[in-house]
Amino acid sequence: MNAVLGGFAALAAVIAVGWLVGRAGTLGGGAPEVLSRLAFSVATPSLLFLTLLDADPAALVSPALVATAGSAVACAAGYALLAGWRRRRPAAEVATGALAASYVNAGNLGVPVAVHVLGDASSVAPVLLFQVLVMAPVGLAVLAGRRPGGGSRWRVLTAPVRTPVVVGCALGLVVAASGLALPAVVLRPVELTAGLAVPAALLAYGMSLHGAPRPASGSAAGQVWLAVALKTLAQPLLAYALGRWVAGLDGAGLLAVTVTSALPTAHNVFVYAAANGRPTAVARDVVLLTTVLSVPVLVGVALLLG
Repeated sequence: MNAVLGGFAALAAVIAVGWLVGRAGTLGGGAPEVLSRLAFSVATPSLLFLTLLDADPAALVSPALVATAGSAVACAAGYALLAGWRRRRPAAEVATGALAASYVNAGNLGVPVAVHVLGDASSVAPVLLFQVLVMAPVGLAVLAGRRPGGGSRWRVLTAPVRTPVVVGCALGLVVAASGLALPAVVLRPVELTAGLAVPAALLAYGMSLHGAPRPASGSAAGQVWLAVALKTLAQPLLAYALGRWVAGLDGAGLLAVTVTSALPTAHNVFVYAAANGRPTAVARDVVLLTTVLSVPVLVGVALLLG
């Protein structure tokens, strides 16, 4: 578990650097938005392209998908029902909260957790593929949809194919399916660009914390705690139940789907909201709180099922 805790510590350190940069005003007030757009439009698509070059699409039809996808969809739908339908909130606001309640940090934390807790990095493949191929396009279609004073239904429908993150995923899958081996001269600049994705997103997130109110305070506190409860407690419990009694998993397979579903909310949710000009307070607070609270949950899952 030391390596897993080390992964959390590394993320926290970069976020702290972002907070210090924001406090010092070194990059100016618009830096968080610029870094978020850089990560969203350039670096993250490059990272996902490289990730999916070696991905096996067959992971999407594995038994583990029943648990990982089922629990994620259930939590996202539960948030939308409780926070959106009853309060009649804007669709983009509900989409941000629904992603925060279900979109796990499979890239930054999923791989080290899979290696050091599960002993197999491929265990995170089903949830990673499901998120980038299904959840991200659907969520981004809503976030990039109609804004007050403009937009159209056609814009909403075509948003996924115009989204850099989705385009990067699609290109990666096309190259992987073709069996084409890209030369180093092509991959090297993509790798350099992809290296910006994680630090840019974490720095932007850290800068957004400077001057922000205490987490889960104000009028959005209910939305934040609802998303935190769904993400931290409901999602891993649902994944365990679906994995054991629906997918028929046990042993290492059951541990894998439960652990991956217990990962905290991905920083991508904050980046997606910021890059599309949507309010980021709920995403920011849920990312912070779930990152802290997921540590004892992950340790408990590993001890009980490992």
